[in-house]
Amino acid sequence: MFIQSELIDLRLTTLQDLDFVLAAEQDENNRRYIGQWARNKHAAAITDDDMLHLILQEKSGQPAGYVIITGLQDPNLTVCIMRIVVHIQSRGYGKKLLALLTEWIFTHTETHRLWLDVNELNSRARHVYEGAGFKVDGALRESIKRGDTFETLLIMSVLRQEYMEGGQRLT
Repeated sequence: MFIQSELIDLRLTTLQDLDFVLAAEQDENNRRYIGQWARNKHAAAITDDDMLHLILQEKSGQPAGYVIITGLQDPNLTVCIMRIVVHIQSRGYGKKLLALLTEWIFTHTETHRLWLDVNELNSRARHVYEGAGFKVDGALRESIKRGDTFETLLIMSVLRQEYMEGGQRLT
């Protein structure tokens, strides 16, 4: 197990997990907010030294989501939570997942800045990120095309010093 808690566990994604990953990504509740990757792109991410591709699982071992982290080798010490997909919702898994990841990143790496982007319309995710101490840095206005419309992404981040000082730990 990569990271364990009383509620959920995180483990490294394997090739055998990719059917679940693709199904979770394409689920109608996630599709609007999550980029769509082909199987081979996920497979490449599993073996990329600059990335972590992790499965979120319930204590029973049932997969409940996945997360992709990039920038582990970034010389600017900036790490990105590229994707968080919680397939089993309304159980607090997203909040716990974010807390576990943030704590792991700031205690096991030299990361200075942890960032992510979130669709401006995804108020549920924004609320979780703000609760974990992430602040809005700015917006990528109308940067995602959905049909005939464009949607805005917000860039959010938390700095090591803010995390260490702020009592934002949710674990």
